[in-house]
Amino acid sequence: MAFWWPLLVLAAAYSLCRLLLFLIPPTVPSIDVDASDVLAKEDSFIYIPRKGKAAQTDKVQCYEPATMKYLGYFPALTPDEVKEHVAQARKAQKIWAKSSFKQRRQFLRVLLKYILEHQDLICEVSSRDTGKTMVDASLGEIMTTCEKITWLLDEGEKWLKPEYRSTGRSMLHKRAKVEFYPLGVVGAIVSWNYPFHNVFNPMLAAVFSGNAAVIKVSEHATWSGCFYFRIIQAALSAVGAPENLVHIITGFAETGQALVSSVDKIIFVGSPGVGRMIMQKASETLIPVTLELGGKDSFIVCEDVDLPNVVQVAIRAALQSSGQNCAGAERFYVHNDIYSAFVSQVVKIVKSICVGPPLSGRYDMGAICMIEHSEKLQNLVNDAIDKGAEIAVRGSFGNLGEDAVDQFFPPTVLVNVNHTMKIMQEEAFGPILPIMKFSSDEEAIKLANDSKFGLGCAVFSGNQKRAIKIASQLHCGVAAINDFASSYMCQSLPFGGVKDSGFGRFAGVEGLRACCLVKAVVEDRFWPYIKTMIPKPIQYPVSEHGFAFQELLVEALYGYSVWDRLRSLVNLVKMITEQNSTPAPAPGTRTKKRR
Repeated sequence: MAFWWPLLVLAAAYSLCRLLLFLIPPTVPSIDVDASDVLAKEDSFIYIPRKGKAAQTDKVQCYEPATMKYLGYFPALTPDEVKEHVAQARKAQKIWAKSSFKQRRQFLRVLLKYILEHQDLICEVSSRDTGKTMVDASLGEIMTTCEKITWLLDEGEKWLKPEYRSTGRSMLHKRAKVEFYPLGVVGAIVSWNYPFHNVFNPMLAAVFSGNAAVIKVSEHATWSGCFYFRIIQAALSAVGAPENLVHIITGFAETGQALVSSVDKIIFVGSPGVGRMIMQKASETLIPVTLELGGKDSFIVCEDVDLPNVVQVAIRAALQSSGQNCAGAERFYVHNDIYSAFVSQVVKIVKSICVGPPLSGRYDMGAICMIEHSEKLQNLVNDAIDKGAEIAVRGSFGNLGEDAVDQFFPPTVLVNVNHTMKIMQEEAFGPILPIMKFSSDEEAIKLANDSKFGLGCAVFSGNQKRAIKIASQLHCGVAAINDFASSYMCQSLPFGGVKDSGFGRFAGVEGLRACCLVKAVVEDRFWPYIKTMIPKPIQYPVSEHGFAFQELLVEALYGYSVWDRLRSLVNLVKMITEQNSTPAPAPGTRTKKRR
């Protein structure tokens, strides 16, 4: 007992110190970000944007889609201006690459503190620029970003440290590891649907792994993206990071193309058509590309579910951010036995949903962000009706401004749908719930896989093993069992798809390491006592027994049985011994003539 007592005291003291460190929050400086010019102004005039490509000029015009109030404009940067931004970022990155993980974590803590203290401001800015409700902004902007920051704080350094690997049989005297170095400047071209998170998501991974980041924000969310940039700048300054480490650039396609040509990696979130152009441009400089190109996610409901709960999840999956959600559910497959009950409960809830300007009243759903997109959504509904579908219900409109009517689309439930309809094949990116029957698990799997997209899926069953079995047979990148999009809230997991949903992954270990140069390193395990020596039979000039030596070496290392390997090892040692005892031939001579 006398021996163990001091050890117990030390262990208790260590545990107490760890507990105190956990309970006492680290000192994190506060930052001040000027938001005076982004607060709502009652005297803003109504902006009527031009339609089509003719609308693109040397300025990015910004307006609130829910009210059409004018927000301002930003320059559309030229290729030369983009290159200058990247050059500045590259210079700053050389300094930041030498920063400690302690400094990088402090940067994350500063950001997290600001986000927690200014949730309403961040959400309001997102709501004004994209038309989403404050609740939708909190779910898609705040929670996702905070989850990513806390994961990086908890685990980021661990996954960027050297990772030791097995050496195999031939290199037992060596030590093998993988090292992760910054790539340089990571570029990102991001979509408009979650302007805060879509800026922070690539920026956090890039900066924490020692890179600089240059991010082109969407022309449909430029106003908010430029404000969020102020938060990043203030946080970088607070931790003593070099100026110009992170840049936000604004513009149209030409600006994005110039970014792809200038950076060391590109991350793109957008449509398959633009994704192909990004790939083509990236092939000129052979930089790595990560593409997240949207989806047509399936939502499968088996007959043994808790129906009221699943119905609520289904409606949130379809209507979150007015359906403008990359991981949103767009195809609903419901077992024949509960189809009528499922539709009835969905109709009851959707009928009560009210759509309107999110900051002007208590509305359940906000606006459609992009001009002309409501027209596309209605065309998808019309195509389905022409082919036999029926509208089961539509939500109602609140008090819409006269100039913003076209920016809203009611939540719409379609029944009697099938795969000949465009609504079951094309990404809608809107608040439409097309519901189709299935009679067996095999049929549900076949229907879900009948899509050119492959981002995610959600499978619901009272039998979890059954749901897992179904999900395992769906060709997609992410799956949620008895939930919707839960994989994205687990930021340790990679996010991305297959087929027309793109390739590569962001988020998780894979996304973090994708911002790195992955270097394989082999070193001597017992240096300097055991070094690499070229065996005499294969030293130059190569001995006549060189190939025989190699045969024995291969058999000694990889023989089928232990006895085969031991026998070959004995013969190998014997050959080496004989070779070492044989005098070396004179230079320029051979012991045996070769043909």
